[in-house]
Amino acid sequence: MTIYALSSGPGVSGVAVIRISGPDTSDIVKALTNNVLPKPRVATLRKINNINSSDLIDEGLILWFPGPESYTGEDMAEIHTHGGKAVVQAVLDVLSQVKNCQMAEPGEFTKLAFQNGKINLLKAESIGDLISAETEIQRLQAVKIMKGKSAEVFEGLREKLLKILSFIEAKIDFPEEDLPDENIKKIKQDTLDVLNKILKILNDQKVGEIIREGFKIAIVGPTNAGKSSLLNNLSKREVAIVSEIAGTTRDVIETHLNIDGYPVIISDTAGIRLSKDEIEKKGIKLSLKKAENADLKLVVVDAKSIDLKGFLNDLLKKNAILVVNKSDLLKEKLDPEISKLNHVLISLKDNLNIDKLILKIKNNLKNKFISDKDILITRERHRQHLLQCADHLKNFYDKNDKKDFDKAAEDLRLATRHLGMIVGKVDVEEILGSIFNDFCIGK
Repeated sequence: MTIYALSSGPGVSGVAVIRISGPDTSDIVKALTNNVLPKPRVATLRKINNINSSDLIDEGLILWFPGPESYTGEDMAEIHTHGGKAVVQAVLDVLSQVKNCQMAEPGEFTKLAFQNGKINLLKAESIGDLISAETEIQRLQAVKIMKGKSAEVFEGLREKLLKILSFIEAKIDFPEEDLPDENIKKIKQDTLDVLNKILKILNDQKVGEIIREGFKIAIVGPTNAGKSSLLNNLSKREVAIVSEIAGTTRDVIETHLNIDGYPVIISDTAGIRLSKDEIEKKGIKLSLKKAENADLKLVVVDAKSIDLKGFLNDLLKKNAILVVNKSDLLKEKLDPEISKLNHVLISLKDNLNIDKLILKIKNNLKNKFISDKDILITRERHRQHLLQCADHLKNFYDKNDKKDFDKAAEDLRLATRHLGMIVGKVDVEEILGSIFNDFCIGK
């Protein structure tokens, strides 16, 4: 089957790029242009015609990439037309009428590239991350993964395990032959080396995932403390409804921000108080859950009535900044016990000390994003495979001590399989859909 799609962004633009890939690509290009194929990888100006009526649609550039030297590994072409909606739609309509030619699914071009051995699974994911990158740090991380360092590390660990497995299987195949003591010692040491490397990778404070998904900040606190006003101030727009009526915010309101190049997701939550209203109670439950999962909590309180007992005290114990709002109404100094806490005294009404709060948030961000040069885990999928691999290696190490080679070999095979699943070295059809469905159509 030959596939096609608009690969540039939808809407009016100077240039639109329509991509075609599959066995019938060359015939389609010749039919569209009423001409021979252009030279491979050379942009060639051609008239683009309606295949059925020979009416001129547009004049644009044709790029021809014969397989396997193409992005997908198949015969592939790109048609660069003017970016008007009518022009693009006319070309897509013509392609839809070609036999055995259909619209590409999300990420299908990159999926073909993976299936045809042009890229590994990590690089495929990093391409999706690069397209979705909204901040500089996200772009840099995606590019780093694209360069292949992560894949090299995982593949190197996998090859070590395969070598160990060959020793174990030799013992199973020839039970009468005893493995020399030095071989057994090397097997144990190599297994421990791989396990320690994986545990070190896992101990990364989830920096890679935070960069990819965004640093989560939850604004929490009692009703009428100024949480929604703070969200609007940080966002520089009216995101949440502000009212003097307590309990206005019932659900979690989220907005995405770029703070000094760091991706941030800020959530305004329902004011926490004792309530008999069922909807408000559900909102409060969501607030506490959002606070629990946040990388940083901004606990907003009213300067006139600060009560840090109960849930507020619990929220301030870890990854939190106490934001004392309405300081313009404060008649005396803060309680010394409160002053000892990590706090900022602000007034949203007078726009006082907001810069100090933002500086505290930035410092927290920078500390969270500190890591070594090689950020390897960018998705929960990678983490789960590494955890499973580590568990099987621990089991293998225990069984190996008891000379239980048959069962030890199975644990080693499973550990090797989980490493292979990260880069796509084994049958991974069951995970392909979830990965490539996140792509845009045309990539």
